[in-house]
Amino acid sequence: MKRILVFRLSAIGDVVMTVPVIVSLSKTYPDAEITFVSQKFAAGFIKHIPNVHLYEVDLKGRHKGFMGIFRLFLDLKRLGKFDVIADLHDVIRTKIIRSLYFFSSSKIVVIDKGRKEKNNLCRIEGKELRQLEATTSRYAKVFQDAGFKFNLEFDYLFTKSLLNENILKITGIKDCKWVGIAPFAKHKGKIYPLELMEKVISLLTEAPEMKVFLFGGGSVEKGILEGWEQQFKNTISLAGKLSLEEELKVISNLDVLLSMDSANMHFASLVNTSVISIWGATHPYAGFYGWNQNPRHAVQVDLPCRPCSIYGNKPCFRKDYACLYQITPESIIRKIYDEIIA
Repeated sequence: MKRILVFRLSAIGDVVMTVPVIVSLSKTYPDAEITFVSQKFAAGFIKHIPNVHLYEVDLKGRHKGFMGIFRLFLDLKRLGKFDVIADLHDVIRTKIIRSLYFFSSSKIVVIDKGRKEKNNLCRIEGKELRQLEATTSRYAKVFQDAGFKFNLEFDYLFTKSLLNENILKITGIKDCKWVGIAPFAKHKGKIYPLELMEKVISLLTEAPEMKVFLFGGGSVEKGILEGWEQQFKNTISLAGKLSLEEELKVISNLDVLLSMDSANMHFASLVNTSVISIWGATHPYAGFYGWNQNPRHAVQVDLPCRPCSIYGNKPCFRKDYACLYQITPESIIRKIYDEIIA
């Protein structure tokens, strides 16, 4: 029996993208014992994968800072010997832990993030605009480098999950089309302007056979979503009302989810829900598109400066965020209706 230690500590969307790979690995090697080191948020989806145990890292407490890295290493050493250590993150914290395992007999394998080609993709001058390797494929190669032979074969964790009474009290029974909207992302370059998103919601809720569910977290986001819930009919904010696993169950029952380039796109991919995704400063070519999502469902405009960033965290080169403002609410509505009616 092979014992495998896997690191992917953040961000939540990147952690979610490991699931198709870990599931495929687990199916091919059912006797393998996989310990997945990540944060608490991963529990809601890792629990559905056989042979995988989540080791919750506490980056704000016990495992915070330089000394916390050593404590994490010592905590992991207490779990016993691992045959393979797979670093799917390759950041300073995991590099230090890898070096501490250097004198062990474990085989250490590390992701190739393709940093140079991503930089070339995001350059303003001399941009190399081409499809880069998918992140899921990069994750899979790490395990293949360790000698594991498997194909990426993943459909979903679950689909159209039954909704319990706690959820139904909020959503009601499904007697019409359900559209989810996840309007936020970590960085401004990924967020569709809120005044335009309001127009999208207004157009959607004109149809009586449509119910809109709003997804988000944090006090500011929660306030905005609750305001929209009051402003628009047939609109329900789920912010702060459900656990992550319960939100996944709701997403599995949606007819379509409208999302930014964010974790929600990847959550929907786990539960076989179609996503219409909005791309501004970032681009599907960087390799972060949702698993098995239709490439035609990416809403974006062609600008010579796009993409300017992998993560959407750089200030706009043009200073006007044209990549987002040039996307019309009507074009988004057409995409949504094409998916629902199709």
